[in-house]
Amino acid sequence: MRCPFCRADNDRVIDSRAGDDGATIRRRRECLACRRRFTTYERVERQLLTVVKKGGDRDPFDRDKIKRGLAKACWKRPVTEDEIEHAVSMLEAELYGAYEGDVPSRVIGERLMEILKDLDPVAYVRFASVYREFKDARDFVDELEPILNESARDGSA
Repeated sequence: MRCPFCRADNDRVIDSRAGDDGATIRRRRECLACRRRFTTYERVERQLLTVVKKGGDRDPFDRDKIKRGLAKACWKRPVTEDEIEHAVSMLEAELYGAYEGDVPSRVIGERLMEILKDLDPVAYVRFASVYREFKDARDFVDELEPILNESARDGSA
C-alpha cells in the first residue's frame, strides 16, 4: 500500500477492525518512511449483477433504483428510512447469494412484494399495482382478498 502523503511503499498495520457488519475491514496504517498514519478499507469485490427485464433488455443491478421504488410505495406510510434500507440490503444479499450474473426482474419484483407484504400492506398494494400493471379495480380486489382473508383468520379485522 502506498502512503498517500509521501508515496512510499513501506508501511505497517497498526489496527484492523471489521466494519459494515463484517462486509469491510478497516485498517489503520503507519508509513515507515514519513511516520504519518492513514486508514484503508478492504471489501470483497463482487461480480456485478445484471437484471434481465421481461422484454429481454439487460440493465446493471441498481440498489438505488430499488430503494426509490420502495420509498415511493411507502410514501406517507409508517415505514422508516432504516426499514427501507434494511429491506434493500436484505434483497441485495439474497441476490448476490443466489445469482452470479443474470437475475430475472420477475425474481426481484416478487421478492420485493413478499418483503412489502410483511412491512406494510398499503405499500404492498401500491407496489403490486405498478409491478403487476393493474388495469382496473377488480385487479386491486383480487390482490387484496388474500390479505383480508388472512387478517380475518388472525382475528385482526
